[in-house]
Amino acid sequence: MGDVTQTTAPHTGSRQPLRRPPRIHRAWFVAAVTFVTIIGAAAFASLPGLLIEPLHKGFDWSRGTIGFAVSVNLALYGLTAPFAAALMDRFGIRRVVAVALSVIAVGSVLTVWMTQPWQLVLYWGVLVGLGSGSMALAFAATVTNRWFVRRRGLVTGILTAAGASGQLVFLPLLSWLVEHHGWRPAAVTVALAALAVVPFVWLLLRDHPADVGLAAYGAEGFTPKPDPVPGAARRALTVLFKAARTGPFWLLAGTFAICGASTNGLVKTHFVPAAHDHGMPITAAASLLAVIGVFDVVGTIASGWFTDRFEARRLLAVYYTLRGVSLLFLPMLLAPSVHPPMIFFIVFYGLDWVATVPPTIALCREHYGEDSAIVFGWVLASHQVGAAVVAFAGGVARDVFGSYNVVWYASGALCAAAALMALVIRRKPLPKVAPAVG
Repeated sequence: MGDVTQTTAPHTGSRQPLRRPPRIHRAWFVAAVTFVTIIGAAAFASLPGLLIEPLHKGFDWSRGTIGFAVSVNLALYGLTAPFAAALMDRFGIRRVVAVALSVIAVGSVLTVWMTQPWQLVLYWGVLVGLGSGSMALAFAATVTNRWFVRRRGLVTGILTAAGASGQLVFLPLLSWLVEHHGWRPAAVTVALAALAVVPFVWLLLRDHPADVGLAAYGAEGFTPKPDPVPGAARRALTVLFKAARTGPFWLLAGTFAICGASTNGLVKTHFVPAAHDHGMPITAAASLLAVIGVFDVVGTIASGWFTDRFEARRLLAVYYTLRGVSLLFLPMLLAPSVHPPMIFFIVFYGLDWVATVPPTIALCREHYGEDSAIVFGWVLASHQVGAAVVAFAGGVARDVFGSYNVVWYASGALCAAAALMALVIRRKPLPKVAPAVG
């Protein structure tokens, strides 16, 4: 990484550079490894929507039962995130992520031998949920906070878009496997994808810039690596109780719960079966979700760029308003074949899919400083709880009403409420500067 003379920082054992860092800062390589890691781990997030119909037909399980397993997965995904962020402070990013990927692989492959609904809840809901929660956006937030001072919004957008890129890579493959070979080969593929990423994490990822004797990208000076923080669970809960006494936390948690309800809980889980209800082949519906992933990459990176330049509250209000409008039109667009208005919806919705993440992380950072990654973990927990509720409610609504229409309309109305909540978030006052003397 270049010829950099190094010394040892006091009390930490970290190497301190005496010359400029290399032309291409090591932070960009860490971001690249993180991007690839999230892409590989995205396979597990691509599968739930493809499993509903095959499991319903193969085991005669109700869509509500299958939706409950998915909701457990989504809820644990969110509830694990803040503890994972604290564990990364205690044991390091590499160890936590490597273990998480291994747990995902075990849970996914065990579903091949399941015969009862409780096994789906345990293997896919609990094990994959716990593992995926440790690979959640708190991972991206932790990497960004440690390695970058400048370009944080842009890097957050890029790392957030990695999940969409993984969806783009895996959805067509998994849908083809499900349609032609059944759901079991698809589950094994998810397990292999998770395991394949582990060597990249262990060999190439580094926990802190001080590990390689560098300052963070854009930092004015070298920061020694902090000592491991003991009591990860206690710290996660302490940060939660502290943040919960502030208004911005509840507004961010509320808006992000609606974000999860209208994306992971609704579209990612129920779009494929809803389109199939209207006669669209599963592979065609899954391909449309993959196209959402294409434009999600563009929209999320653009959102990161916007977040570096515009007020995050107003960006959130615009994003939620546009998403709500698009969901209100979706029931009129579902048809046996893909037509131009549906393509327009896919492009429009894809640009907005997780564009909310960079401004949400920016607001967490603005209000909660060094604890922002853990606070965002709790905000992400609300995202996944919202997703879990709608994943379950959507399946029940389909069983009761015979269609998903009521869920689309309700989610559109919730997005309008989220837009208003975003505008209510107060700006953190700037610190007062003492007047000059003399």
